[in-house]
Amino acid sequence: MTTAERQQITPELRQWIVEQAQAGHSAESVLKSMLASGWQEDVAIEAMETTLRGHLEQQAVAQGLPAAVPVPEPSLGESPLYVDAGDRKVHILQSMFDPRIVVFGELLSHEECDQLIELAKPRLARSLTIETKTGGEEVNADRTSNGMFFQRGENELVTRIEERIARLVNWPMENGEGLQILHYTPGTEYKPHYDYFDPTQPGTPTILRRGGQRVGTLIMYLGEPEKGGGTVFPDVHMEVAPKRGNAVFFSYERPHPSTKSLHGGAPVIAGEKWIATKWLRERRFE
Repeated sequence: MTTAERQQITPELRQWIVEQAQAGHSAESVLKSMLASGWQEDVAIEAMETTLRGHLEQQAVAQGLPAAVPVPEPSLGESPLYVDAGDRKVHILQSMFDPRIVVFGELLSHEECDQLIELAKPRLARSLTIETKTGGEEVNADRTSNGMFFQRGENELVTRIEERIARLVNWPMENGEGLQILHYTPGTEYKPHYDYFDPTQPGTPTILRRGGQRVGTLIMYLGEPEKGGGTVFPDVHMEVAPKRGNAVFFSYERPHPSTKSLHGGAPVIAGEKWIATKWLRERRFE
């Protein structure tokens, strides 16, 4: 087989890759076999990635899991130290693939953090959660913060941050819910939960009409508590410290616990915690 032109990924090749995976051969050994047979490296890698991804998705759906959908994704293919978010270079502090979690440094300036807090203060009220049984909202004992929402594009500051986020995670700005500001004082917390909407609940179809499922979350830290208040991911025993200006992003390709996207806001022990949360939907959020 000549390598002068790009080789074609055939159904026979895909079937062979699946058979090797089912037989227990490692990805590294399968790739070596393909290269030894004359396959171009870029074609071999692409064939393995797309074939195995599709195979795993078929298995997941066959086992009763909801189908996966495209999700926001920062451009980290070359392991950069920072990402150009348009008007600001954002540092990459940590990246995990299963679950998909990225910790960003200096996403917001200290001045932007202060401005968001001051604009939010007059509009704070007890935080609500979406009630998936009805599609409405309710006070939830698991969430004891105060908060408010900015409308998307409500002012110049919000618009600038939303444009930065859209470029950072490669997701349309119109697919985002309004920016939510939350304030936690000592003893307040948000117990571990999922951000997607449970497809088994009767109110979920009503919620999804506004823009489909949530597929990603960005939590930006505006103010640092003296103790406590980290963002915890119990399934992987990970905690992100609430450092001012930094943020944590995570995505979930299907509304199911298999995404390991269970997370929560640990109780604040001393001081105050301020965050800005951006939820990202499949489609335009109305």
